[in-house]
Amino acid sequence: METNIIEKYNRPILFYGLSLLIPWIFWFTAAYISHLPEKNDLLDYSQGVLAISGLLAPVFVAAYLFLSDKNLYNDLKKRFISQKGFSPIYTFLAFSLILISMVIAQFISLLFGHSIDQFNISGTPSFTSSVFSPWFILLFAPVVEELAWHSYGTDTLRQRFNLFSTSMIFALYWVFWHLPLSFIDGYYHNKVVAEGLLYFLNFVFSLFVFVVLMNWLYYKTKRNIFLTIIFHCSANVTNEIFATHPDSKVIQTLLLLIIAVVVLIKEKELFFRKEL
Repeated sequence: METNIIEKYNRPILFYGLSLLIPWIFWFTAAYISHLPEKNDLLDYSQGVLAISGLLAPVFVAAYLFLSDKNLYNDLKKRFISQKGFSPIYTFLAFSLILISMVIAQFISLLFGHSIDQFNISGTPSFTSSVFSPWFILLFAPVVEELAWHSYGTDTLRQRFNLFSTSMIFALYWVFWHLPLSFIDGYYHNKVVAEGLLYFLNFVFSLFVFVVLMNWLYYKTKRNIFLTIIFHCSANVTNEIFATHPDSKVIQTLLLLIIAVVVLIKEKELFFRKEL
């Protein structure tokens, strides 16, 4: 990692402040619309546009910061063009770790009486989305999120904290960032809350585990943004492609926690040193 350039990522309050405030405004407005008793095409369209606008806000904040600093902009271009971080093992993990853990979790759930029907390819996401296809949202969201979180967001925290603290701070932030989505009727996060406290808490805890693993991939591959997009997309699709019981998602989180602990032990230097 190039210490000097990471030190240029020095505006965390501006980035994270605007990346929270703007989406919250859009998403709480969308949530209000989603619960109106009357439904029409204009309201559905407005809700969809507000949801997408909130999703795009962080990447526009990041774009502003990159365009305001030539050194940052050049660093971003270099990371997109050179892409020296596509090692076979980390690329394989980015594509398959979440999928493999879900399949194993579903097999384990059979021991607790859950149905083998979980392995059916559902073909239909468990949530709804006005205007835009849920499948589009599942793939579009990781792309635009990671173009913000792992272009500027992660490095601006890493500039001040070690990687473990960076991961915990961001995961906590990410929980609150998602909060308004749980109020939008029919959305994935709204469905998770409706499933019960255990499954909501599992979603929250899973974000912390997920961020540790994603940041591990990110820094082990020379800050490769593409691999974080792949990893995030894999997680979204895996969560919806099967007819997975919520209990299996709890088991998956425990499996990923074990992997994350092993990673933290083996990569102590990476996660716990303060120096860049």
